[in-house]
Order: sequence, then C-alpha cells, then structure tokens
Amino acid sequence: MTDAILALTDARLTLAGNAGLVDILKGITLAIHKGETVGLIGPSGSGKSSLLMLMGGLERATGGRVLALGQDLTAMDEDALARFRRGNMGVVFQSFHLIPTMTALENVALPLELADAPDAFPRAEAELIAVGLGPRMHHYPAQLSGGEQQRVALARAAAPRPAILLADEPTGNLDGVNGQAIMDLLFGLRDRHGATLVLVTHAPELAERCDRVIRLADGLVVADPLAKAAE
Repeated sequence: MTDAILALTDARLTLAGNAGLVDILKGITLAIHKGETVGLIGPSGSGKSSLLMLMGGLERATGGRVLALGQDLTAMDEDALARFRRGNMGVVFQSFHLIPTMTALENVALPLELADAPDAFPRAEAELIAVGLGPRMHHYPAQLSGGEQQRVALARAAAPRPAILLADEPTGNLDGVNGQAIMDLLFGLRDRHGATLVLVTHAPELAERCDRVIRLADGLVVADPLAKAAE
C-alpha cells in the first residue's frame, strides 16, 4: 500500500451552536491512499461534509491531526492553507460557488491566475472543452443551466491539476440525467489527471462507483472496509 495522501488521527471538530458547543466530529482516524476513490456516506448530520471540509483545510480541526500530502494542515495559518489548497486540491460543492460577474472561462482561469500560471486561459479553455462547454465558455453563470454550472465548477476544480479532488454532494442539485453526466465527468477528470477523489454523497449509484465507502454516523466512522481489513 502506498503512503497515505490524506491521514487523519483522532480528528475532532467542535463548533458553537445556539445551545452552546456542538461536537460535530468525535475522533476520526482514517487514511486515504494515492489513486483511491472514496465515498463518504451516512445520514444527514452525521458529519460527512464536515469531514470533507477538514480534509480540504476549509474547516480547522479543534483536536487531533489532519495530514494532506504529508503536510500538517492543523499547523498552518489561513494564508498557508490557502496556498496549499491552491496548489494541491480541487473542491466541488453542491451549490457551484461560481462568481456571477465572471464568464465560465474567467471562473475556471481564476485559480490558475492566482497561482501565477502563465497559460491560465488556454488551460481553462481546454478544461471547459473537456466537460463539453466549449461553445458556452463566454457565458455568465446566470446564462447557464444548473448542470452547465456544475460542469464549470468541475473544470475549475480540475484546471490546476490537483493531486486531491474533493466533492461535496456534486449531483445533489441536479436531475437524474444531469447528475449522471456530472458523475461520468467527475470520474473522467480523476482518471485524466490521476487524482485521488473523495466525495460525499447520498446517491447509492455514486457510492457504488467508489473503490471504498466509509460510513459515518453521529460524528464517528461506523464502517470502513480498509479498517476492517487491517484488523
């Protein structure tokens, strides 16, 4: 087995709620290896999305350690985390998170420009063509359907050639046909760029396409095939 590309040790997340502090994640220990595709499943409120956010450095663990590509995310400040994500991670959300005043092409080129890539726009154009949006690249998000906006978000996540792709309910806002198309594109991007893919999903058909499925409940891992195999 290769070294872990993501490794969490007793990772915890406690956030302030209306009634005081709430334990969201209660000690998660797991490892994800290079090239794996891992699905995170479980009921609403189980901590799936919060776990994904810890892996991406978008939430800071309140206990334990989170390592990505051998780097300790829990020891980084916000600027260091942003630089690390920009160079190593692509994130796709359920709600697209496109900048409305930028065209599809400009949205995809933005992370490349932030990384000072000299070929930001040619690369962005190539990614949009790869997701079938060549003719639509100069349209603004409001001029695109939900499925098209999610394609833009996929292209944006993939453009920096990240080692790690994180997807939070990537088909959650889409109908069956568009959801299937986005699934196919997501797995295609993984294969094309050799990325490790971790995704949160409620869709059984998406979980079935993963190499490994980790089930969460009440902030804990309650089923992980790799952990069972190691026992």
